[in-house]
Amino acid sequence: MQTIDKRVQALRLIMEREGLDAWIVNGTDPHQSEYVCPRWRSREWISGFSGSAGTVVITKDQALLWVDSRYFIQGAKQIENSCFTLMKLDTPNVLDPVSYLAQTMDEKSKVGIDGATLMVSAKEKMEMAFLERGVELISCPDYLDEIWLDRPAVPNTALLELEAGVAGFTRLQKTTMVRLAMVQKNCTYTLISSLDDIAWVTNLRGNDISYSPVFLSYLLLGTDKAWLFTDPSRFSPDLLASVGEDLTIVPYEKASETIASVIKESDTVYCNPEKTNMLVSTALGKAKIVTGRDFTTDLKACKNETELEGMRRAHLLDGVAMVNFFARLDTENPQYDEIAVSDLLLQQRLRNKGCIGESFGPISGFGEHGAMCHYSATKESSAKIEKNGLLVLDTGGMYEFGMTDITRTILFGEATEEQRHDYTLVLKGNLALASVRFPQGTCGYQLDILARQFLWQNGMTYFHGTGHGVGFRLNVHEGPQVINTKPIDIPLKPGMILSDEPGLYKEGKHGIRIENLVVVQEDVKTEFGQFYGFEVLTLCPLERKLIDKAMLSKMEISMVDQYHQWVFEELKDLVDAEAQAYLRASTLPL
Repeated sequence: MQTIDKRVQALRLIMEREGLDAWIVNGTDPHQSEYVCPRWRSREWISGFSGSAGTVVITKDQALLWVDSRYFIQGAKQIENSCFTLMKLDTPNVLDPVSYLAQTMDEKSKVGIDGATLMVSAKEKMEMAFLERGVELISCPDYLDEIWLDRPAVPNTALLELEAGVAGFTRLQKTTMVRLAMVQKNCTYTLISSLDDIAWVTNLRGNDISYSPVFLSYLLLGTDKAWLFTDPSRFSPDLLASVGEDLTIVPYEKASETIASVIKESDTVYCNPEKTNMLVSTALGKAKIVTGRDFTTDLKACKNETELEGMRRAHLLDGVAMVNFFARLDTENPQYDEIAVSDLLLQQRLRNKGCIGESFGPISGFGEHGAMCHYSATKESSAKIEKNGLLVLDTGGMYEFGMTDITRTILFGEATEEQRHDYTLVLKGNLALASVRFPQGTCGYQLDILARQFLWQNGMTYFHGTGHGVGFRLNVHEGPQVINTKPIDIPLKPGMILSDEPGLYKEGKHGIRIENLVVVQEDVKTEFGQFYGFEVLTLCPLERKLIDKAMLSKMEISMVDQYHQWVFEELKDLVDAEAQAYLRASTLPL
């Protein structure tokens, strides 16, 4: 880890030159994206930690990496033998990065951060925390540019346009919806920085970030004009002519100066402070600012009927790929490593017409690697798969008309009693959530306990959310809807797609996760109001050899049998002839 230590030392020399006592690396891009293109993988470059979430703080004498429970194991391994110390969030006596700086920095210390990655809301919270000790937060240029000599360039992939027959609405219809929302808020403009929001409203898709079909851009939408800030060279002539009817295309690097020239002091601008960085925020000048969640976020969360039909079609084809894959997988005499298994599944997915790749980097963890719930195998770490072990396989397919996200826990060889017990507890939680009926206005956190209850009763739990929102032909993680323990006040509405993925992770032993995607739909209406339920989208058999039937109620057994019967009927005429026997055997009644 000498390279990491040298990078930290080089940064400290710049900090000393600039009079900074600490430097924060939040590892995000100027758009607060969950996954970032290589240019903004600054957290990984400076620390060696490759997870999707975490914060680095460099002081004159400390190098600290904060991660949440998903990355406790991975984080510790990746910073081993370096100057970094792991800070485990949400564990006793561990402060979050901002609180840590607020309590440990000397009075009138100066803390620097790249202004392009500093969001307005984060700046306000940090300044409030630093106020008592007089610590100054300074929005700076990205000083890593000086020492990251082979830093990748800003990506510039070609764009394509989704037709209304795939997207459900045209670009003009979507911008009209946003403009109506603007008028209702008495705003003359809205500034959108979230990349998946921009992709949704413009019906454009790119490939700037691996697995996320988005493109680096900002969008300024007025009541009658709109500006899309992205490199014009990424448009074909025909696409540029089409888009030009609705949007003025301006280079990405010209966003701040163009916004400053367009926005007047008399204007009222709506923006999301959690997604808007200081670089473009300062360009709004003295205009009145109205803040809130982007209008587009709520609009795209509730999928229209065209999008839902596309998602159902994607899951049908994905189910075919999953069954063809399982039928070919030798679980008795395995000759694979973790990467080889996920590669075999990708081969089956790509046989489907309309599949354009994976919807996220595959998680394929065997044995103790499966206990790292967001483990990502590399050539160096990919473990050989052996008999009598469990593999957590979390993957997804990106299709021209939809997207999937599915996790199955696969048994190689014979199961232990402990493995069957643990798997069945997770299965019971998955079934309980999938089958719930709930009144209109219910939020995800009110349902989360349904998936955890059986684990809790056995003195066990998991530390990730139970369900995340899923995009249509966009990001695999999408807000605002979630199902987790945090009291997030976002009611679940028809058309919202979420994952149902309880799990269990025993360090040094095994991991288990079962994930299906579900969509909120209207259910019964009674004198007590409208009730909703979930439609399951995912079509794939469960691991029957891991189910302890004695632990299931009659209702749960019926639910498993009905699910498997549905899977069989939907897929029996579509899978390969050599997969028929596997499909029939894996979906027999319990």
